[in-house]
Amino acid sequence: MTRFTLEDLTVLLRECAGEDETTGLDGEILDTAFEDLGYDSLALFNTVGRIERERSVSLPEDVVVNAKTPRQLLDEINVCLGESA
Repeated sequence: MTRFTLEDLTVLLRECAGEDETTGLDGEILDTAFEDLGYDSLALFNTVGRIERERSVSLPEDVVVNAKTPRQLLDEINVCLGESA
């Protein structure tokens, strides 16, 4: 299976939760808190749900609570996909 990338994640975040002038997904965001990027837990639940459906993967229930940054979420996703983090 293909590694889930930051680009994949930003596309889904924009599609699932939108993006406004205060949301910045460009640049070095891997270690920026989702909260600082303008995304709350509902936005992440929607995004994680879509990832699970599209990639046929089951992520841990607490992934949204534990993954505070894009890097942490990507690591969780790729571990579940069988890719190295």
